[in-house]
Amino acid sequence: MAAGGASGAGAGVSRRALVFGASGQIGRPLLARLRADGWMVDAVSRQPRATFDGVRWLRGDLAACDGLPATVDAIFSCGPLDAFAHWYAHAGITAERVVAFGSTSVHVKRDSRDPAERDVAARLAEGERALFAAAQARGAAAAVLRPTLVYGGGADRTLSRIAALARRWGRFVLPRGAVGLRAPVHVDDLAAAALAACAAGARGGFDLPGGEVLPYREMVARVLAVLEPPARLLEVPAPLFALLLAGARVAGLRGLGDAALARMREDLVFDPAPARAAFGYAPRAFRPDAGMFG
Repeated sequence: MAAGGASGAGAGVSRRALVFGASGQIGRPLLARLRADGWMVDAVSRQPRATFDGVRWLRGDLAACDGLPATVDAIFSCGPLDAFAHWYAHAGITAERVVAFGSTSVHVKRDSRDPAERDVAARLAEGERALFAAAQARGAAAAVLRPTLVYGGGADRTLSRIAALARRWGRFVLPRGAVGLRAPVHVDDLAAAALAACAAGARGGFDLPGGEVLPYREMVARVLAVLEPPARLLEVPAPLFALLLAGARVAGLRGLGDAALARMREDLVFDPAPARAAFGYAPRAFRPDAGMFG
């Protein structure tokens, strides 16, 4: 998805952005696009980083950060939505436009059997509500972008972890019937969407799936096929997979609970039409390569 000229930098006007999470998997490509589009950027990071052309790094986080500007044209948040919404509600910074990343987990995990997942969905929903309320009170245009199954930066917790395990063992195991539909979305398409949403003055929440819908099994198979060397995909009966998973948990594998396992058979497909209409969202199809997974 291209974002050329989206910021209005072509008119010769220098614009200033404040970016939280600028060193993260979405923040890095967003920072690159902002620089290429002529923005001056104040980027926040917990670790000290060297300032370079067009970017001033500030050491801190949403809890505490010195040197924040009093006024910017736009604020971007690529980190936890609930923490950012709390910060924004109490911050004194003036910005006409705010773009924050949330997650489609606000939909998916709302009725999960796992209490921890329901809590995640509740915090995302409250974060959206608080952000929109604060922006409305200030007269700012606020958009929440909800990606689903992010990949491409090597730091995601799904496909990059699958790739890491497959590299280690030369194979990856799935339960039979893992055919729920998915639409993985590349980090650079999300960065382009953030810039485009800002340029359009988009308001409200927008789901951001990738440009291709495919079964979970096929998605994993494509990842394994591009590894060097390629890894094998093994499909086993559900009871055997449950035993293997229990052993993996004992060995330290975390983050794949029963609710996540059940979702492998469920379709998690979201409508990109509102984002397309609001700011021209047009993500790429799923064509992975080995470098996308660390």
